[in-house]
Amino acid sequence: MTQTKRKIAFMFPGQGSQFLGMGAGLLEASGEARALLARAEEATGLPLGRLIAAGPMEELTRAQALQPAITVVNLICWQALWQAGVRPDYVIGHSLGECSALCAAGILSVADTLALVAARGRLMGREGESHPGGMRAVLGLTLEEVEAELAGLPAGSGTVVVANHNTLQQIVVSGDLPGLDGVSAALSGRGAKVIPLNVSIANHSPLVAGAVSDFSAIMANLNFQPPTVPLLFNVRAAEERDPIAIRDLMARHLCSRVRWVDTLQALVNAGVDTFIEVGPKTVLSGILKKVLGREAKQACYQVEDPVTLEACLQGLERTGTDRASRVDGVD
Repeated sequence: MTQTKRKIAFMFPGQGSQFLGMGAGLLEASGEARALLARAEEATGLPLGRLIAAGPMEELTRAQALQPAITVVNLICWQALWQAGVRPDYVIGHSLGECSALCAAGILSVADTLALVAARGRLMGREGESHPGGMRAVLGLTLEEVEAELAGLPAGSGTVVVANHNTLQQIVVSGDLPGLDGVSAALSGRGAKVIPLNVSIANHSPLVAGAVSDFSAIMANLNFQPPTVPLLFNVRAAEERDPIAIRDLMARHLCSRVRWVDTLQALVNAGVDTFIEVGPKTVLSGILKKVLGREAKQACYQVEDPVTLEACLQGLERTGTDRASRVDGVD
């Protein structure tokens, strides 16, 4: 009986998936993983290995360190899958994870990806200090219901916008403290559960718009190539192949909404039946299951260490997914 090749999407996580010791298993088992970490430390000038392994967590979670730390762990996991011969048909990244997806799509080299996230972390840290704010998860209301409450806030009550549309009833809002407090009270009054997130930066909001021009200038000096693997971008939940347009999307991404529900649904509509979360924790896997529902037939795996890598490879073998016959290096 002929087995049908499955259509695979790699999903790269962003901030919120970090933990002390992430990537430890692959770093211990693989000289290539350790070499990639060394390249990241050289590119950023940060002791990422120490921070990832032992923290302290307060230092790791600063944007300047956290963004390159999560990205290098994502890339270590991606490298392990690549060396095992697994090739995606699509790649996506959640918020910061989109930088990892740029690399996996062949748009940026590893070196340029590391340079990009180092700059992104510095700029976002700067904006967080200049324009303090935060983010809160809203559970139990639809996007339309949350947007209606935002539209009804009195003038002068602060800045707050929808930052992430993660699931049909999990929305993240971002803004300054007056705006967040005002909308939280309104949303709670409608029966929502509002949970403050452990961030001090109003990501994907107008409060970080000051980073856009500087980020654009940095990207102008990086070598963006047309993707070799389709990447669906957060801003539009759609593909883009033109490097100039991709730079624009990545700049707008800093202060624009993450359209994650639309992105996942677009992949399902394109025939993707296998999702692999490439990086620490299973945050995106949990979101995927909520978006697709209990009756969904799509398979979902997560890779962050040798054990989960082997489980993923065995699962792909059982479902008949073709793997590349040769192992290429990662540039």
